[in-house]
Amino acid sequence: MQKRNFTAALLMAFVVIAIILCLFAFPHDGLHAALRGVSIWWDVLFPALFPFFVISEIMLGFGIVHFFGTLLDPMMRPVFRIPGIGGFVMAMGFAAGYPVGAKLTSQLWDRQLVNREEGERLVAFTTSSDPIFLIGAVSIGFFHDASLAMILAVAHYGGSILIGLMMRFHGRKSLPTPQKSNSEGWVWKRAFDAMHAARISDGRSIGALLSQSIMQSISLIFVVGGLVVFFSVVLEVLTAAKVMNAMYLLISYILQLTGLPHELSQAVMNGLFEVTLGAKAAGNAPAALALSSKVAIGAFVLSWGGMSVHAQIVSLLSHTNLRYLPFVIARFIHALLSAAIVLVIWEPMQIFRDSKAVFLPQYEPSSPVLSYLRLMLPVSGTIFLSVFAVIAGLFAAYSLLKLVYEKVGGTR
Repeated sequence: MQKRNFTAALLMAFVVIAIILCLFAFPHDGLHAALRGVSIWWDVLFPALFPFFVISEIMLGFGIVHFFGTLLDPMMRPVFRIPGIGGFVMAMGFAAGYPVGAKLTSQLWDRQLVNREEGERLVAFTTSSDPIFLIGAVSIGFFHDASLAMILAVAHYGGSILIGLMMRFHGRKSLPTPQKSNSEGWVWKRAFDAMHAARISDGRSIGALLSQSIMQSISLIFVVGGLVVFFSVVLEVLTAAKVMNAMYLLISYILQLTGLPHELSQAVMNGLFEVTLGAKAAGNAPAALALSSKVAIGAFVLSWGGMSVHAQIVSLLSHTNLRYLPFVIARFIHALLSAAIVLVIWEPMQIFRDSKAVFLPQYEPSSPVLSYLRLMLPVSGTIFLSVFAVIAGLFAAYSLLKLVYEKVGGTR
């Protein structure tokens, strides 16, 4: 074990020294990449994530999360094998994007509301892109086609639901977290009782809760920004030093085996490190390439998330016992599923592309607050409500199948 740790430390030291040497050799490339990373953080991530970070902290303090947990427990346990409180994490994760799902999951783990296996299931399928990035930045900003938003949304969020259904088999022998509500009666009464108990247990005043929520959210958003800048710089200087050439060749070969254009290797390579750079490279790929292939790679990058997002997740979960391996496997499968879904639904979805999505407001990177108010609030609200509708639909289907099975079994 000590020898393995020594080897890992030695390898890490070598990588760090190599990156530092590349920064000295290509200072202009590093500076340009750093400025680009700061621009991505300020224009896209800050207005999209910061309000949700604050809101999630306040909702936990007020016990609203416990209210939804009690209400959704009969739906989430049979479908995804997670406590009902995971339904709130799912909705917030889809509406706000990465890394909100991981942040909320770590908070639930802190309060012993989920165990290790349930937390790993939850993080695996609630780590997704937010609507403002998928629609505003990718569809409109990078691909210059708002009508692609529907295809990307179906592939990305549909893939997340499939991952959630697959992850229910993860940790099959683990025992579920028991419900902590001791009240009886109607589900709404139990939900309100759980919310009241959580609020009493928290005990912070409104002023203290608000100030602490803002301070914690600011700290977290700067960590997110630092990781985005770091991986943007690393990718740029390694590319300038020709270190990534072998990876480009390998990815080009894999793309050719799958029937996709090898010219998209740069988009895949960029996306492995940073999701924004990968999606932008896919949108800026040569116009001669099939649009379906470019969108499929864009969906792959969105679902993988990039090492920048992975580092954010690892940072948020560092104090928990949740493992990284189930998460990274789920991300890779989600990426493959999303790309495959795009290629499968491309032709049937052309009917939606024929009617232009003129109802979507224009994304304005120079005005992040305006972009948030005009695009994030209505779209995220729709996604938030849609997630609960999907959960209810899955639960209804499960209940119906269970009822039919019991009746068929009873007649024998």
